[in-house]
Amino acid sequence: MPPPFTHELRVRFGECDPQGIVFNANYLLYFDVAITELWRAAGCPWQEVVERGVEAVVAETNLRFLAPAGFDDVIELRATVTQIGNTSISTEIDAVRDDELLVHGTLRHVCIDTRSREKTPVPEWLRESLGRYAAEQLV
Repeated sequence: MPPPFTHELRVRFGECDPQGIVFNANYLLYFDVAITELWRAAGCPWQEVVERGVEAVVAETNLRFLAPAGFDDVIELRATVTQIGNTSISTEIDAVRDDELLVHGTLRHVCIDTRSREKTPVPEWLRESLGRYAAEQLV
């Protein structure tokens, strides 16, 4: 299997709750950043995708919390495209600190036409571009 796409970030003070750990909802923000950067690295910057008439909206998420991160921790986000269906794209992302898995997440995006706002098939050019970061069974 190809290595996952990785993106590193440092936890900012404002992302932490009163206990000093990353507030749980911020992991969805982190994962959104990872997906945006994965698409950019695959040659499909978000704005270009939109200009080509397609958007991807979140249809489903699942997060499993295993260990906390805190202020100033450096987190590596490891993302792999696990499925590309007719209209949807599924991605798994692990938030890792020093090789310790903190949070495992899955996200499913559905492609929609920017004009009609209706579901639309994943364009072949997007499917091919994301294949660079796809699980082995998709390649």
